[in-house]
Amino acid sequence: MLPRKRDREGVTLEEEQQKKTAGASFQTKCRIGLCGSAELTATNKADSSNITIASNSSTNNRSNIASESPVMALGDSNPPDIDEDLHSRQLAVYGRETMRRLFASNVLVSGMQGLGAEIAKNLILAGVKSVTLHDEGTVQLWDLSGNFIFSENDVGKNRALASIQKLQELNNAVAVFTITTKLTQEKLSEFQAVVFTDVDLQHAIELNDYCHSHHPPIAFIKAEVRGLFGSVFCDFGPEFTVFDVDGNEPHTGIIASISNDNPALVSCVDDERLEFQDGDLVVFSEVHGMTELNDGKLRKIKSARPYSFVLEEDTTHYGTYEKGGIVTQVKQSKVLKFKPLREAIKDPGDFLLSDFSKFDRPPLLHLAFQALDKFVSELERYPIAGSEEDARKLITIAGDINEGLGDAKLDDINPKLLRHFAFGSRAILNPMAAMFGGIVGQEVVKACSGKFHPLFQFFYFDSVESLPSGPLDSSDYRPQGSRYDAQISVFGAKLQKKLEDAKVFLVGSGALGCEFLKNIALMGVSCGNQGKLTVTDDDVIEKSNLSRQFLFRDWNIGQAKSTVAVSAAKFINPQLNVDALQNRVGPETENVFDDSFWENLTVVINALDNVNARLYVDQRCLYFQKPLLESGTLGEKCNTQMVIPHLTENYGASRDPPEKQAPMCTVHSFPHNIDHCLTWARSEFEGLLEKVPTEVNAYLSNPAEYANSMISAGDAQSRDTLERVLECLDKERCEIFEDCITWARLKFEDYFAYRVKQLVYTFPEDASTSTGAPFWSAPKRFPHPLLFLASDPSHLHFVMAASILRAETFGIPIPDWVKDPSRMAAAVDCVMVPEFQPKKDAKIVTDEKATSLSSASIDDAAAISELLNKLELCQKNLSPGFRMKPIQFEKDDDTNYHMDMIAGLANMRARNYSIPEVDKLKAKFIAGRIIPAIATSTAMATGFVCLELYKVLDGGHKLEDYRNTFVNLGLPLFSMAEPVPPKLFKHQDMSWTVWDRWIIRDNPTLRELLQWLKDKGLNAYSISCGSSLLFNSLFPRHKERMDKKVVDLARDVAKLEVPPYRRHLDVVVACEDDEDNDIDIPQVSVYFR
Repeated sequence: MLPRKRDREGVTLEEEQQKKTAGASFQTKCRIGLCGSAELTATNKADSSNITIASNSSTNNRSNIASESPVMALGDSNPPDIDEDLHSRQLAVYGRETMRRLFASNVLVSGMQGLGAEIAKNLILAGVKSVTLHDEGTVQLWDLSGNFIFSENDVGKNRALASIQKLQELNNAVAVFTITTKLTQEKLSEFQAVVFTDVDLQHAIELNDYCHSHHPPIAFIKAEVRGLFGSVFCDFGPEFTVFDVDGNEPHTGIIASISNDNPALVSCVDDERLEFQDGDLVVFSEVHGMTELNDGKLRKIKSARPYSFVLEEDTTHYGTYEKGGIVTQVKQSKVLKFKPLREAIKDPGDFLLSDFSKFDRPPLLHLAFQALDKFVSELERYPIAGSEEDARKLITIAGDINEGLGDAKLDDINPKLLRHFAFGSRAILNPMAAMFGGIVGQEVVKACSGKFHPLFQFFYFDSVESLPSGPLDSSDYRPQGSRYDAQISVFGAKLQKKLEDAKVFLVGSGALGCEFLKNIALMGVSCGNQGKLTVTDDDVIEKSNLSRQFLFRDWNIGQAKSTVAVSAAKFINPQLNVDALQNRVGPETENVFDDSFWENLTVVINALDNVNARLYVDQRCLYFQKPLLESGTLGEKCNTQMVIPHLTENYGASRDPPEKQAPMCTVHSFPHNIDHCLTWARSEFEGLLEKVPTEVNAYLSNPAEYANSMISAGDAQSRDTLERVLECLDKERCEIFEDCITWARLKFEDYFAYRVKQLVYTFPEDASTSTGAPFWSAPKRFPHPLLFLASDPSHLHFVMAASILRAETFGIPIPDWVKDPSRMAAAVDCVMVPEFQPKKDAKIVTDEKATSLSSASIDDAAAISELLNKLELCQKNLSPGFRMKPIQFEKDDDTNYHMDMIAGLANMRARNYSIPEVDKLKAKFIAGRIIPAIATSTAMATGFVCLELYKVLDGGHKLEDYRNTFVNLGLPLFSMAEPVPPKLFKHQDMSWTVWDRWIIRDNPTLRELLQWLKDKGLNAYSISCGSSLLFNSLFPRHKERMDKKVVDLARDVAKLEVPPYRRHLDVVVACEDDEDNDIDIPQVSVYFR
């Protein structure tokens, strides 16, 4: 039991009668209505009769919707506080301030075909204040190819009205409205941003003029998707301020030296590379000696290098640099002057490029979209797919416009490309809508928040390489009266049949997986009689998923992701042939995903969130020679990689370098940034609350077996483990909640006072290294012990969180008064805190290469034996059946006190070392290793991948037709490139790559295998299976194996257990040619069934 003081006079620890809180009256606080100047209010009957507001009631009577005044039913719509459980991944990208600006933004999306639906979905998931859907048209069967909201039952309904209910389900905190009549300019004044996806150029110019001249300006975006071509135009007003150009944290450096020169050279420690650029503005702090730099002034740098830079300042007469100092980048806002569409259409300036192999394409597409607008205005229809006459007319119009461009005239208007443009111009393809929906959704976020650099001002894109490799005649484009007619009008009926008959394996159904399922369903992939989609994911739905995994709803929390996602996908397209599994893909499930499963696949799509799983799937695809479409996101960034048999290198052929890990001694004794503090804090949390209780239970479950395992190990680590187990059950055992408070208070003293005092006792501030250099030189920071103050809320909160969690591990009830600061402070004050006694022989690890804090000793075995004896005595004092309750770290539950304790540990340690502290949210991002994620980059990544899926399923495309992609939506930056081909090996007239696997059938003997290789000009001198050698030419006894079947040798020698679903085994063969040169050959598969 832990020691405690007696209660002070006048202080009681009995539970008080709780104060009754008055019930808060229910009030629907709308995000729209009476909450600001740019609100959506029904100001008169004429306007309100054409506006509808989503109702959460499934019994909403749509027949009366157009004639009634708007009634708002938004569920729990009290929005001002950010729901961190829901938006944690998005907060990691945007931060609180950007999220608050989004929460105050009203957005109009005009045109609810495929692109409009994607944009609205992304904005509603992001959590803007309101989204108003505008469309005067009705749903057609044609729309079902590109819009995930519509079903065949919606045909004939107004598009906006058919969309509102399903979009509202995505986020009840966002108000969703509809407008079904012609939009007036004055109506635009109610919005911070307006997006038009289906508007003619002249009308767009008029609307944009109004938005551009409005005070304040209204952000205007015009976006179009026409077949495999797309465009975006942005105008955020005459002067738009970007508060954060790239979204990165300000870069910092730890100073090692500063010269007294003009200009001065600043060198930093080589702990981490500097990320500064020439022209950056920086501030200095904590500089010793040259204190003139600590004045907080902004200073410009130049000649930025990995570990140094030049300061544009004369430091000749400054004090001499002594030690310390931090240099921090100061990010600057940027003002952009947008031109209105009326001017920009004539003088577009520089286009944002996406594919450098098409550097001349944007000016041509700028012309093409104008020509299409004129075609439609003259004929009041789009060109007919397959109509050469319509294509010629569009080409003629484009030529006429080009002739009037004067000096900007294009030398070649590329009639072949314009023909493709004309044929597909009526179609809105889902992958294009998904891709552009991500881009435009992100631009709206920028317009509403000033976060990230806007697209300035035109962006054009095409994926004409996705068209079938073979020729098509006009009949191939003919509509078939199906939901895929729009897609058929671009690709033809033959490719549509290939899509429907594809056998696809989708690995993962999280954020990427949900988007892929939607795209696959709309494209008709695996929707035919021969088609089959298999989806697997072993995870369940959590609240934090709902902000981007749009197929899930709050009532699905706790359910299997794959099951729910597949069910939602079948609502999008009931024809989808799909199986949902909950198996992890790995060696342990090869009985589920067996040889026949992989052999029957057409393509594999990865939607994974970890590298190891990706590498495993990559090896399976390599082995069975299946195309793999790979993608990933990180906040506003995304990348895609196409892995195509025999054409490209595989995913595992190139890997990112491993992340640099801080040395153990830095984390435990010499932290110099908050990441070090949080790494240490999580390690301590897991050690105290999970690992030690687990070890306690392991001992109590079987003391004899546990003791034997410790004696067998006999090392320092085992000794340390036993010491902690004994300490937990003896000196630190808790029986009542006050014991837990005592434990937490003493932990505070140990961590933040005793250990620091011991450290500075062992290494005083003036200590030197063995070379005579100052011990406390950069990047080390000299620490100072903390004095516990019950009046400091952070001190008290740490003790509260730690005591609650300690009580959980011992199964002790937690009293209600623990959350009362005054009661808690009184209880903490009763704890007896011993005086610190320094240890002269304390060993503190300073070696950066050390991998353990435990130091070996010749007495380890004796110490272990003594500890086990003490444990045996201690066990007798425990109640029968006593077990602890280990706590596994869960970052996404803000009520469990896990992050409270970790943030407390990290911030108190940061305070020891004068490191800036962080709030609980930032601590959660770092300690919880949260991957930043937003819906826009996820949607865009899957759009890119599905454009490649057309190529894969067509089957006739060349390497130069495929594209790998990297995109940073924040900058914005698009980088598309041809994939890298695989390395080619040659021998005689043969050649092979990593994709090749040599196959020998008919259950051969070892002699037959050797002869088979001999016939290829190869002399095999070694054959192995797994880790066993089946044959080596140097071993005479191996010649006795020549007439044995290879499979029998594998069973007898390698002890290989061949499962019944496996029809072959693989052997690795080392070969030479006739001139004794080693030849690397592919893996050899021996088929015996």
